Amino acid sequence: MRAFGQLLPHGCLLAYLVMMAPRLAELHRVLKPTGSIYLHCDPTASHYLKVLMDAIFGPVNFRNEISWKRSNPKSHMTVNFANCRDVILRYSKSDKVLFNPIYTEHDPEYVKSAYRHVDSDGRRYRLLPLLNPNDNRPNLTYEFMGVTRVWRWAKERMEKALEEGRIIQQKPGSAPRYKLFLDESKGKTITDNWDDIAQVSTKEALGYPTQKPEALLERIINASSNEGDTVLDPFCGCGTAVVVAQKLNRRWIGIDITQAAIRTIKERLADTFKDSPAQYEVIGEPVTVQDARRLAEEDPYQFQWWALGLVGARPVEGKKGSDKGIDGRLYFHDEAEGGKTKQVILSVKAGGTGVGHIHELRGVVEREKAEIGVLITMQEPTKPMRTEVAGAGFYYSPGWNKDYPKLQILTVAELLAGKGIDMPPLGQVNVTFKKAPKAQVKERTQGELRL
Repeated sequence: MRAFGQLLPHGCLLAYLVMMAPRLAELHRVLKPTGSIYLHCDPTASHYLKVLMDAIFGPVNFRNEISWKRSNPKSHMTVNFANCRDVILRYSKSDKVLFNPIYTEHDPEYVKSAYRHVDSDGRRYRLLPLLNPNDNRPNLTYEFMGVTRVWRWAKERMEKALEEGRIIQQKPGSAPRYKLFLDESKGKTITDNWDDIAQVSTKEALGYPTQKPEALLERIINASSNEGDTVLDPFCGCGTAVVVAQKLNRRWIGIDITQAAIRTIKERLADTFKDSPAQYEVIGEPVTVQDARRLAEEDPYQFQWWALGLVGARPVEGKKGSDKGIDGRLYFHDEAEGGKTKQVILSVKAGGTGVGHIHELRGVVEREKAEIGVLITMQEPTKPMRTEVAGAGFYYSPGWNKDYPKLQILTVAELLAGKGIDMPPLGQVNVTFKKAPKAQVKERTQGELRL
């Protein structure tokens, strides 16, 4: 790191390397001797990270520099070739590393040219040489089918293959060859150039900026673990590694520092595994009023995200301070198909509250033409606040033929006790979050989400 400090200007890249160094050291500590670590980065930082990982894991434990072609850029570049790939560095902790080779289907043109023979059963096959490339093998030198050469196999194995119809001599005196059937081939070997996995599809996309395609994580997890093994993602973001590990019957741990990430993963797990819910424990998330108060004092913004998650609300986009009085939104439909999408405006207060906040919320609801406004607060509301809320009137839902309070106050204590927003049921139409596709899996294993 001292060398990096002398080589690089003091800026974002150096700060990133300083941040990663102790984390990679800790990941090396917890990694099993049979485990692998995959570090996904872009080409601007990959060479620095490789030096850093060489220092921590040892150059002898470098396994692969994988090139992932993530897109097909169409824009016209003026001074650079278009960048279409990311780098995935793979290291192990020891030479006992577990690795399961991965195969894909052969290219049809390759099959047509290589497996051009067809036997009487309709099975495609190719002919492979049986001659040994090493001429100095006396123990493998013998006569077989009228030809004396140095063979790849011992005579007993050659005779057995001949009895099984696996050896063919195309003409008398020619060297016999071995029949390899297409249906016995494992497929095309995956190399360190991954050009067959596209970016996140529209079906998978959840709107998370760094989301990775599930196929990418499936390949990584299948290659370096078996069922029942543990997968750790220390920067789990929207939880792709967590969801894929659950699908593949691995145990898992996901770590992130934001309440938004944890909530997104919980929603994704619920949407993906509806038929057989994933069993997991969340560590670090507030479960009592005291926990919530501590979070509010330490990081009001994270408290806001957590509180919105308790009611399933979508946080507003944009920077802190630019929310125009809106911290979150909920959308619902309560009319016939094709009816207007309606909304609930939410405001979250981590500190003291007063009747002025109700006035402010009422103004935002009127400005946004929202149906309902909700104030989530740590503190118990005052009598003037409740009086102001009661005087705001009701929203009438035509679909449910019912009135709902136009303004509402919910305390954290009430939310933790299970109370929710008094609003029309979301039912089958809920556009608050884009749902993750449901998975078909055979078993579930327990995992952990950590803050």
